[in-house]
Amino acid sequence: MIKPALSLFLLASTIALSACGEKAQMLGTKDDASPSSGVSNAFIEKGWQAGDKTSWERQLNARAQYGQNDYTRSP
Repeated sequence: MIKPALSLFLLASTIALSACGEKAQMLGTKDDASPSSGVSNAFIEKGWQAGDKTSWERQLNARAQYGQNDYTRSP
């Protein structure tokens, strides 16, 4: 009776510990584009040119000042 219980315990622990292993999730080497490269379509913000890093940073700063700065939103 102890032998089947031991083998059942070893089997259960092996199954439980096999779920702890993590496999590498590499899909290949893909170089991401910079965020300032953007897209060229009708849905971009006015005053921003795709590929221009300084205009990208100006748009981010303006968006942060308008929507997240409580001093500029208070009456």
